[in-house]
Amino acid sequence: MRVTLLALLLVVAGCSSSTGNAEVNLRMTVWTSEKTQLALFDEIANEYKQTNPNVKSITFDVVPFDRYNTALTTQLAGSNPPDLAWILERDAPDFVESKALVNLGPVLKNPEELTPASTKLWQKNGELYAYPFSTSPFGMFYNKDLFAQAGITETPEQAQAAGRWTWDTAMQMAAKVAASTGKSGLVIRDFEYKMWVTLASVWRGFGADAWPQDGKACGFSSPEMLTAMTFLHKAIFADKALPGPGTTADFFAGQSGMTVAQISRAGLLKEKPFQWGIVPLPAGPKANAQVIGQAGIGVPVKGKQKQAAADFLAFFTNPANSAKLSQFFPPARESLINAQGLAKVSPLFSAEQLQNVVVNGIKTGEVLPAHTNSAKINSLVQSALDPLWKPDANVQAVLDGVCKAINPVLSQ
Repeated sequence: MRVTLLALLLVVAGCSSSTGNAEVNLRMTVWTSEKTQLALFDEIANEYKQTNPNVKSITFDVVPFDRYNTALTTQLAGSNPPDLAWILERDAPDFVESKALVNLGPVLKNPEELTPASTKLWQKNGELYAYPFSTSPFGMFYNKDLFAQAGITETPEQAQAAGRWTWDTAMQMAAKVAASTGKSGLVIRDFEYKMWVTLASVWRGFGADAWPQDGKACGFSSPEMLTAMTFLHKAIFADKALPGPGTTADFFAGQSGMTVAQISRAGLLKEKPFQWGIVPLPAGPKANAQVIGQAGIGVPVKGKQKQAAADFLAFFTNPANSAKLSQFFPPARESLINAQGLAKVSPLFSAEQLQNVVVNGIKTGEVLPAHTNSAKINSLVQSALDPLWKPDANVQAVLDGVCKAINPVLSQ
């Protein structure tokens, strides 16, 4: 029988543990495997150990992103819980509602410096249950070499300056790249016709969303969502602007002209495989909507060394270390959200790009959809959307089917 994430966490929240060991060994689950990021984590951990000699080891347990949620909940429900864990925004409501995480208020330094928007998902009754270590806007990366090969003379930056940076413009550019170069046009990173939540980067410009902020009603059958999904369906199957189902293309390997991705992915361009640029998400007919992916770091209540883990978390996310981490993970601290400061630790971006995409994105963007029972909802939406990814799909019927599938869960 399938066990939901919320059910597992409710069990976990009822468990207790002690922290009586003199010697401390901490383990944090993460989903990044980028060597430069892991090296920075180790650097911060080693600095912490120098002033905390009882802490003998701090390890970062890498779990692949596509099975991270399952692995984490399995560990939490078993006898080997991590001491600290990265948590994706879509799972925040489950962790917070179940009180499966330690309240971090008593240990965090300068919590008042965190932006209210960044902590919204991780709070309840004034208590903060995870630190929002990455508040990463989505942007539109583009391959200048493929644009030149396709004969595209107006850059996205020029289109933005002229007020023409819209989803219509972006899809026209993507279709031209695909038709002229043999490469894919636009790839929505991680979507692959499975991770539907990433499509919020498109929907929100059309005034649509998966559900309203209170999460009590389905938004998939709205007129705005129908317009957005009809637009996307046409871009895939008629215009060939996006690769169709079963076709994969990696922008960062030079296989597509454009990609919607979080700016934290820019590290993949460190070796400069081609000339590239980045701009904010295009405007839609209803809004110039920017979207943020967020991740928090929490201390599970079932952990065996909660006090030590919370203390290390406070050190890991203090202002100085947050500044170091901001080269990969956009910060939540007000003092660090400025182009000049970010430029010092983010050499891949210009100050203009950081202001245009990162700073403005953090200040104006909304976090990806999140809800309790996220694992169940995610599975239901994915299954209900599957019929949409065919050339002759009835878009309205599919979207109505999504609401029929998830409305009972949303109302629980």
